[in-house]
Amino acid sequence: MYNAIWKKYIAVIRILLKRAANEQQTLQLNVSDFEKVGPQKKTGFNFTLKFIQGRVDDLAGLSNTAKELAAVLVQDPQISELFRRGEFHLGVNSKFLLTIRMVQEAPEVAEPALAAENAE
Repeated sequence: MYNAIWKKYIAVIRILLKRAANEQQTLQLNVSDFEKVGPQKKTGFNFTLKFIQGRVDDLAGLSNTAKELAAVLVQDPQISELFRRGEFHLGVNSKFLLTIRMVQEAPEVAEPALAAENAE
């Protein structure tokens, strides 16, 4: 239902994810895009998505709107690569403001050969 809406924003979200390494980013979403699809239940369109090293945390507990955003994001190769670099939180509030922030960067993984040498 919401895939087309999220795909419309994918290029901007990709840029904001890159900038989120420095500071929290925001994007005002077009309310009418979401209202055209249909009214949301009592919770509205509020949600928070947490991506931890490339994976969505607690996918089962998310609304359809959030699940569809997560699916669109992980299908994009550049965004998937960004998500593997750390922990990102994306949220939409009742005013249809998308916030994106990088909580932490992933620890650097040592080269396997170097790790073996250091272990000896």
